[in-house]
Amino acid sequence: MSHQQPPQFQPQFQPQQPYQPQQPQVPTGMLQLTIQGSALTSNMIPPTVHLNGHPVSVKYGRNDIPVFAGPLHIDIHSQWIRVYGQAALDCTVLPNQAVPVFYASPFHQFTSGSIGHSKVKRKGLGTFFALMAGIIAVTLLLTLLATLG
Repeated sequence: MSHQQPPQFQPQFQPQQPYQPQQPQVPTGMLQLTIQGSALTSNMIPPTVHLNGHPVSVKYGRNDIPVFAGPLHIDIHSQWIRVYGQAALDCTVLPNQAVPVFYASPFHQFTSGSIGHSKVKRKGLGTFFALMAGIIAVTLLLTLLATLG
């Protein structure tokens, strides 16, 4: 009885491509955030911006920021010696939609900032002028007293 060898099984290996998970296609939109003013008219340091709690770097002027479609919470504040000019806005960004948002820091550190979907006015101009008038009046009074005495 002849002993036959079973046929040799030769697996055919094909090189596999490395596994690359598919990135889910998340609908996105655009936040067109305009920081009104400039380093000369507002603050040398641009405001601090958080989108849904995440910090975002911005500059004065228009900032086109890609965002995920859906609810968006925008927090903005300015800072010099202390944090001031806080403002917040909630909106919903639809897929492929550009949402315009405008922010203006106040003229002084004792009030909130202005935020909206169209150009906004800076708060605190009357208080700023009153403060400047007071400083000028005290300076003139001290100068007058110094020349008389």
